[in-house]
Amino acid sequence: MFLFFADQLTEFYSAFNALTYITTRGILSALTALLVSFVLGPILIQKLSFNDIGESIRQDGPESHSVKEGTPTMGGLLILFSITISTLIWGDLSSRYIVNILLVIISFGFIGFIDDYMKLKGNSDGMGPAVKFITQFFVAFASVFFLFNSIQSPAETELVIPYTNNLTLQMGWFFLPFSIFVIVGSSNAVNLTDGLDGLATMPTVMIAAALGIFAYVAGNINMSDYLGVPYIKDAGEVFIICAAIAGSGLGFLWFNTYPAQVFMGDVGALSLGAALGLIAVIIRQELILAIMGGVFILETISVILQVGSFKLTGRRMFNMAPIHHHFELKGWAEPKVIVRFWIITVILVLIGLASLKLR
Repeated sequence: MFLFFADQLTEFYSAFNALTYITTRGILSALTALLVSFVLGPILIQKLSFNDIGESIRQDGPESHSVKEGTPTMGGLLILFSITISTLIWGDLSSRYIVNILLVIISFGFIGFIDDYMKLKGNSDGMGPAVKFITQFFVAFASVFFLFNSIQSPAETELVIPYTNNLTLQMGWFFLPFSIFVIVGSSNAVNLTDGLDGLATMPTVMIAAALGIFAYVAGNINMSDYLGVPYIKDAGEVFIICAAIAGSGLGFLWFNTYPAQVFMGDVGALSLGAALGLIAVIIRQELILAIMGGVFILETISVILQVGSFKLTGRRMFNMAPIHHHFELKGWAEPKVIVRFWIITVILVLIGLASLKLR
C-alpha cells in the first residue's frame, strides 16, 4: 500500500524513491511487524487471561509442565495480525504472490483458531485429525492451483536439487500434489514442534529470514543467474512477507520465551508452517526447506515412529513424543532442549544458505 504513495511522493522529493526498494521495504516490514507485536502483545495477553483462554496440559507429560496450566494460548493471533498489517503496508499488493501467501496464512490461521477454540470448549481432539487435514488440503489445493495457472516460465514447476550444478527435475502436473504435500506437511510439522516455550518460534524466524534471502535472489535475474537459482519473476516481493514473518516471530518470542507468558496455539503454528511451505514452493526451494527445517522433520518423524511402533509392537520407541518431550523425560531442563534445538537450526540454516555457492 505504501509503495503506491512512495511512487507519488518521489515526484516531489527524490529521497522517497528509497522506499520503493525491496531491501528497504523488507527491513521496514520486519520492524513494523516487530513493533506491532511489542505494542499489542501485552494487550492480547491481558485479554486472553481475562477470558480464561488458557492452555490445558497433557496429564502424561513432564511434571515440570504442570506450572504451564492456564497460560494464555491462541497468541498466534498476534503473529497473524502483525504479519498482515506489515505486509499490507509495505508489500506490493499487485504481486501474484503476496495476496496468495496472505490468504493461506489467514486461512490456516482460521483452521487453527477453530481447532483451539474447540479444545478450550472441552473437545480434546479439537476439529479432529480428519477434518483438520481435509480443510488444510483444500486451502493448499486452491493456493497451488492458482500458482499452477499463473506460471510464466518452466522454472516455476521444476524441482531444484541443491548442491548440484543446476540439476533440476521438471515436475509438470506432479507439481500440484507435491506442493500440497509440502504446504500441509510443513504446517503440521511446525505445529508438532510447538510444545516448548519458543521452540517453534525461533526456528521459524531463522528459516523465514533465510527463505527471504532466497526469494530476493530468485527475483533478481542477474543474481539468480550468478548464484544458480531459478529466476522466478516477482519472487523478490516475497522477501517482504518473509521479513514480516521474521519480525512478528521475534516480537512474539519476547512474550513466548521461557517461561512463556503466552503460547501461539494452532492458530499460530499451522499458519506459520503453511507460510514457510508455500514460500518454499514459490521460490522452488522445497528441498532446502527440508534441510533448514530439520528440527521440524525430526519432531514429525518421532511422532510417526512412536505411533507406528506402538500399534505394531505395543511398545514405544521414545519415552514420549514429539521428541523434545523425550529429552525432557531423560532429564534435560526445558531451556536446554530449546536452546540446543535452536543451535541445530542455526547450523541447518547455514548449510541451506551455503547451497547458494555450492553449485
